[in-house]
Amino acid sequence: MPSKEKLLAVSGLLSGAIIWGLIWYPYRLLEQMGVSGALSSFATYLIPLLLGFTLYSERLRLRHFPPILLLIGLVAGWTNLAYVLAVIDGEVMRVLLLFYLSPLWTVLLARLLLHERLHFHGYLVMALSFTGAVVMLWRPSLGLPLPQNTAEWLALSAGLTFAATNVLSRRAEASDIWLKSISVWVGVSVLSLLALIYQPATLAALPVLPVSGWVWLLLVSILIFTVTLTVQYGLARAPANQAIVIFLFELVVAAVASYLLAGEVMTAQEWLGGAMIVAASLFSGKLEGAASYGAAA
Repeated sequence: MPSKEKLLAVSGLLSGAIIWGLIWYPYRLLEQMGVSGALSSFATYLIPLLLGFTLYSERLRLRHFPPILLLIGLVAGWTNLAYVLAVIDGEVMRVLLLFYLSPLWTVLLARLLLHERLHFHGYLVMALSFTGAVVMLWRPSLGLPLPQNTAEWLALSAGLTFAATNVLSRRAEASDIWLKSISVWVGVSVLSLLALIYQPATLAALPVLPVSGWVWLLLVSILIFTVTLTVQYGLARAPANQAIVIFLFELVVAAVASYLLAGEVMTAQEWLGGAMIVAASLFSGKLEGAASYGAAA
C-alpha cells in the first residue's frame, strides 16, 4: 500500500475511534431529554441514509450489490444499536471492557474468513492492546468481566459483531465504500425501527423535543455520515487485526472525555492502560512492514 494511502486509511480508522469515544455523550443527553436509544439511533442513521441515497442515487442504480453487503449491514446495524443501548443503560466502564474483547473475536474471524495469520509481532500488539484495556478498565470490586445484566450482554454481542463488521468489510474490499456505508446505515435504521415497533410510546418524545435536542440529532447524524465513510475507507485498506488495535484508541478518548464532560477523574491505573493502548496503536503501523501479518499456507 502506498504510504499516502496507508496514512489516509489509518487516519480514517483513528477518526472513527475518536468520534466513537465521544458519541456516548450526546446519546446520553438525548436520553435525558426523553429520546430512547432506539429512537436516537434510528434518527441519526436515517439521516445519513437519506443523504447517501441522494448523493449516490445515480451511481447506485448502476452498481452491483453483492450479498455480503447485506450481511455487513446486519452485523454493523446490531453493533451500533447494541452499543448505544449499552452505554445508555449500563455502567460505561464495564460496557467498554466487554465491547473491547472484540480483538479476540477479530483474530478468530480474520483467520477463518480472511486467512490472515498473526506472527510474533502481531500477537505482541494484540496482547499489549488487550492488556492495556484491562489495566485501564479493570475494577476488582465489580468482579470478572462477565455479563451481569442486559446492557453488558448487549456490549459483549456488540463487540463480537464489531469484529465481524471489520473482517467482512475487508472481505468485501472490492465493493465501493459508498455501498458499504449505505449498507451500514440501512442495517442500523432497520434494526432500530424494529426495536421501535416494540416501544411505540418512545415516539412521543419527538414532538416535545427542545431545539437543543434536534441540534444534537443533526450533529450526530452528520458525524456518523462522515465517519462511516472514512472508517469504511480505512477498513478496506488495513488488515482486520491492525484495524481493531487502532480502534482501541477509543478507550483513551472516552476516558479523557468522561473526565472533561462528566467530571470523572482518571486514575494512574487508567493513564497506564491508556498509554499501553496508544503504544499498541502506534506500533500497529509497523506490522505490515515487519510482515507480522501473512496469508496462511
